[in-house]
Amino acid sequence: MVTEENFDLTELRKRIRHSAAHVMADVVTQMFPEAKLAIGPPTQDGFYYDFMVSKPFSEQDLAKIEKRMKKVIQRNHTFEYQEYDRDEALKLNSDEPLKLEIINEIPSNEKITTYKHGTFEDLCAGPHVKSTGEIPAFKLLNVAGAYWRGDETQPMLQRIYGTAFESRDALEEHLVRLEEARRRDHRILGKELDLFSIHQETGPGLIIWHPKGAKIRGLVEEFWKNEHENAGYELVYTPHIGKSTLWETSGHLEFYAENMYAAMNMDGQDYYLKPMNCPFHITYYKTSLRSYRDLPMRIGELGTVYRYERGGVVQGLLRVRGLTQDDAHIFCRPDQVESEINGVLDLTFHLLSSFGFKEYEIMLATKPEKSVGSDDKWQLATDSLRRTLDSRNTEYSVDEGGGAFYGPKIDVHIKDALGRKWQITTVQFDFNLPDRFGLTYVGEDSAVHQPYMIHRALLGAMERFMGILIEHYGGAFPTWIAPVQVKVIPIAERHNSYGQQVTSLLVNSGIRADLDDRNERMNFKIRDSQIQKVPYMLVVGDKEVETSTLAVRSRSAEDIGVLTTEEFKSRVLAEINSRI
Repeated sequence: MVTEENFDLTELRKRIRHSAAHVMADVVTQMFPEAKLAIGPPTQDGFYYDFMVSKPFSEQDLAKIEKRMKKVIQRNHTFEYQEYDRDEALKLNSDEPLKLEIINEIPSNEKITTYKHGTFEDLCAGPHVKSTGEIPAFKLLNVAGAYWRGDETQPMLQRIYGTAFESRDALEEHLVRLEEARRRDHRILGKELDLFSIHQETGPGLIIWHPKGAKIRGLVEEFWKNEHENAGYELVYTPHIGKSTLWETSGHLEFYAENMYAAMNMDGQDYYLKPMNCPFHITYYKTSLRSYRDLPMRIGELGTVYRYERGGVVQGLLRVRGLTQDDAHIFCRPDQVESEINGVLDLTFHLLSSFGFKEYEIMLATKPEKSVGSDDKWQLATDSLRRTLDSRNTEYSVDEGGGAFYGPKIDVHIKDALGRKWQITTVQFDFNLPDRFGLTYVGEDSAVHQPYMIHRALLGAMERFMGILIEHYGGAFPTWIAPVQVKVIPIAERHNSYGQQVTSLLVNSGIRADLDDRNERMNFKIRDSQIQKVPYMLVVGDKEVETSTLAVRSRSAEDIGVLTTEEFKSRVLAEINSRI
């Protein structure tokens, strides 16, 4: 064991990484005396520390920092906990402007704590391992810019990322996974496969989908629409902007304004780009008097919304400013809540498994500190979600206080091919908006009642889901959503005519096939198709023309053998239809 105390692995890694961040900060301040300290927390997979420096760190700097960190670790300095009052803490950090800012925000009645090893002492609540010698294996990974507190109006800092583990073997396994993750990076593959692009001319966080990427996204959306209609959803389209009064009623201007774009004034009235679709779906609900017989009402939309994400957090497809949500809202009676949530979960797992995601972690998020609605309503809503999960014999964890301000929720995290977790699906109970908008229905007793409302997004933002999908498959999409499913490759120019016949037959059968009749060598064209991750390549030469057959290869370089066009067509269509 690295430590005598019996921590579980997650807690042990957290302590090791937090301690490694302190050692790194110690070394950086030794090597760069002008550096000012910001924060250095552990993360799920490692740690980082932010520094205010006049010159960015280089890769060479990282190698030198890492080398000196090893010496500090070898000295086995004890991590010592200290407590200070405010005046003492301010004096201790008098030369650290960012630390002073943090100290001044700590409530006056709270003790201020530090951890010290050797001569280095840092503002910190802990916890740590006992000594620097209990950091068995670490690696500095890269450096990036980061705004202080993620705010573009604040100074740009230098953030050094690293990782640390309880053993050298565990570190090496993680580094292998990181290398595979780099190989699958959706930003790199997006460019290599010509799927999408992002441009300074149009603005960060705004995606231009290229034909191949648009084809994949279109297929995903078409599948989403079909499955929702089959599940009893009615699909709508709603505007991209709405009057300020709409967002005042919904509470977005009160609770969400910092994530909304500035108002546009037209005819003396302020309008806002929509950050969410809910108020429009509610407006549709109110277009006529609703009866208990009309419920449940399931309203769905692939609705594009706009959210102001700070420049420091915008990242490829995973964090964008213009996003299309696979959004839906269910209006139902109290007696329908559990069956509707069950239906949402059934549809969730059907969709996710169709895209190749089989492992899930489920969280039940409960009432947060800041919330609206009575305790009774929260209890009813939370119990409904809990009973639904229990009735399915579903394993789940409870995220105490993790609900939305307007209601509890169920979150589904998927695991991708590399074992990384992504929060995808959210099912949220809402008794706030029905009250704010005065939603009603006429019950079987002829009295007026208020419906319950369920928010749900199953794939989340289409942009983010596409980024996850690219990385999950490493760009090698299953045949049913591959933008090009088959590449027909004539060996020589005299085989082009037969290749065109084959291509036309496949296209007319609903298969996305392209003819590569470039004046290039066969091996070059095969290799190019493999790089583009086309599922199947059909090589045609003299023998194939003479026998009306195809030499079939897969993108993994497997030689499938000789098939007739009809045999191959049947094989691919079966694969597409089964979504294997």
